[in-house]
Amino acid sequence: MSSLTPAHDRPAVPPGAPLVQPALVQPAAPPVLQGFGLARSYRLGRTTVAALAGIDIEVRRGEFLALRGPSGSGKTTLVNLLGLLDRPDDGRLLLDGQAVADLDDDALTDLRRDRFGFVFQAYSLIPVLTAEENVAWPLVLKGAPPARRRERARDLLARVGLQGKEGTRPDLLSGGERQRVALARALANEPEVILADEPTASLDSAAADGVLDLLRGLQRERRAALVLATHDERAAGRADRTVALHDGRLRADA
Repeated sequence: MSSLTPAHDRPAVPPGAPLVQPALVQPAAPPVLQGFGLARSYRLGRTTVAALAGIDIEVRRGEFLALRGPSGSGKTTLVNLLGLLDRPDDGRLLLDGQAVADLDDDALTDLRRDRFGFVFQAYSLIPVLTAEENVAWPLVLKGAPPARRRERARDLLARVGLQGKEGTRPDLLSGGERQRVALARALANEPEVILADEPTASLDSAAADGVLDLLRGLQRERRAALVLATHDERAAGRADRTVALHDGRLRADA
């Protein structure tokens, strides 16, 4: 016998009453990065410093994840591991469910070039190149034709508010402008994951807000995962999800 109530036995809906539909539960986005037991230590003279002590973490597609913590908490080390810039001493890192530990340096370089974008506190721009050439550099490494590189770089510079500054070298730009160039460069290859390590630490509040607005807007448009390492609670407050680090360990999600 059917468990469905016949239509004639259902309670009548009063005239004019809203028809309430049950909420649809959206499945969580799958993780693009997963870390299990990630550990990393460094030697300082005769002392071994544990930068990370067994971190479990996941980064979901399309989310803005903030890594919050004071200087020395392990944020930069974790960003370097997630971005395949460094290898853990222990633990496993998965990219789209595939372990990366057995990949050689050339394969890791290709993954960083094709799937990741990086924004650093110190900008890391090439001083002898113009703003346009800095933004186009990832496309040079990828072997894109010159016309495509020029079109993509100019479009990105315009979108971060630097139209007219294409031919300017970094030393003639303000700190906020240099960070915008770095942001445009990070997006040149349309990355799936954007990793930003204290990108606003050296900027005044107005410039920092502008960079964060751009970063958030472009991340949403691209639907990339964004991982922001910061000690600034205001910056972390913009994130979809926050994890706090202290002495190389994760605290509960904020």
